[in-house]
Amino acid sequence: MKPYPIFLVGLEKKHCIVIGGTHEAEGKVKGLLECNAKLTVIAQILTPTLLDWAQEGRFRWIGRDYQPGDLAGAFFVLAERADPITNCHIWAEGLHENCLVNVMDVIPYCNFAAGSVIRQGPLTIAVSTSGAAPAFAVRMRQRMEKEFGPEYKTYLDWLQAMRNPMKQSFPTFAERKKKWYEVVDSEILELIREDRLEEARDLLQTISEVDVLPADVQEKRNLEVVG
Repeated sequence: MKPYPIFLVGLEKKHCIVIGGTHEAEGKVKGLLECNAKLTVIAQILTPTLLDWAQEGRFRWIGRDYQPGDLAGAFFVLAERADPITNCHIWAEGLHENCLVNVMDVIPYCNFAAGSVIRQGPLTIAVSTSGAAPAFAVRMRQRMEKEFGPEYKTYLDWLQAMRNPMKQSFPTFAERKKKWYEVVDSEILELIREDRLEEARDLLQTISEVDVLPADVQEKRNLEVVG
């Protein structure tokens, strides 16, 4: 199986279903909630964390095992591996409903692969072994989490705030492209990693020629003024 990687958007408007309530399902639910998915969880028993989320109203909980008909109107289905008959029913109903379906660890009953995901603000990195070794994908994710720390969220938040000012200052695509590559090839990210925010901001302004003060630095300056 050679998957084509994509990132789904608009899940807050799509009916998503997770079947199962173990810690494995908890990780999938967490990822979907981070995307503001419109979510239903079907399981007799939930982990303590899932139960807390259900009681907070973060998703709809159906407190029983899967039954045929549960997938009506669904767009996206993730199911923990069950007995062979249940797995087969989930897969067949999902196909009938034209769903994206993944019965975990049962490759013949999947029409998409759910990768191991790292998030830092706007940055999303997904790792998949195409079902060959999911445990290795987890270890890869853990290794990458150490490399891609919270500085990436700050960095990308800054760059996102620059987009409209850059369009106004540099109306042609060629000009903007040149400036953006000067920014991303600079030491700004490393300065943020070292918590040298003032220096990072000054370098960003010098390279981009756009005077946009990132919120982190503005807050720090305000505190200095108050102090």
